[in-house]
Amino acid sequence: MVLFLLLLIAGSVLLYRNYKGQNVYKYIVEQVSSVYDKFAPYSFKVVRQKTKELGQEYTVKQYTVQVVVFALFAAVVSYLYFYNLFVCIIYIIAAISIIPYLAFLRCKRVYSEFVFEQIQVYTTNTIMEFATSQSFVRSLEGVRDSGVLEDPVLTDVNVMIDMAYQNGSIDDALNYMSGKYPYYIVKNMHQLFLQITKEGAKDTGESLDNMQLDIDMLVESVYRDRIERSSFHKSFLKYGVMLYLMVMLVQYLLGKESYIQLLDQWYVQVLLHAVLIINSYFLLKGEKYYNENVGVE
Repeated sequence: MVLFLLLLIAGSVLLYRNYKGQNVYKYIVEQVSSVYDKFAPYSFKVVRQKTKELGQEYTVKQYTVQVVVFALFAAVVSYLYFYNLFVCIIYIIAAISIIPYLAFLRCKRVYSEFVFEQIQVYTTNTIMEFATSQSFVRSLEGVRDSGVLEDPVLTDVNVMIDMAYQNGSIDDALNYMSGKYPYYIVKNMHQLFLQITKEGAKDTGESLDNMQLDIDMLVESVYRDRIERSSFHKSFLKYGVMLYLMVMLVQYLLGKESYIQLLDQWYVQVLLHAVLIINSYFLLKGEKYYNENVGVE
């Protein structure tokens, strides 16, 4: 343990000596960001970039605070469980290593909410354009040229238009968009347009109005679900943190000295590790549920 601390101090001193005159903190952040960008999954890079564009990405200061909070919480909890500095350091490293995964989940949620809003705009405006033009391709061109869409939906609408002109039909274009965005309002709208195109229906006003009502109902339910998820998320985190601190109750009932004596038994150590790991696993599952895609079947 002492050797580890000495190595850590020596590394800090060498780092400061080698980069004297520079901001060591800034250097560390730049190096971590460089490595992270190099090895991060492509999907994470995409959603993180969009999160930055939307102004919802964490700042360096916010990430630093998150690291400090996770490290302190892991240190306190693991030390209360095992009274062992080496085990404490392992859990601190494990807690900090989870932060990139949590950032990925949060960025996916932000990206998913953005895409859903874009799909809402795409379906609503396409229906409005179709009511005027009575042509699906012209409706897509009208929505594209209106400037209300952003990437990635805008790019995919352009792909749809190109496919429709190349193939002389809208079938492949509809299948492409339905596969790319598996929202049921997209599938239902495309099915409606396909039916109108194939059967040559004359009076489409009522069908389009009903489709617009379906979109409005879905949007309302999605936003209501978002509020409920947020409320559940806060309660879930509070409950999870309380479970970590149940060891304090055990120590109060047994007495600290008796508890430390129990730690000499290997099966008690295994049980305590299992409690920490299982509780952490369910907390991560809860985070994943909270950040799942919205509006998708």
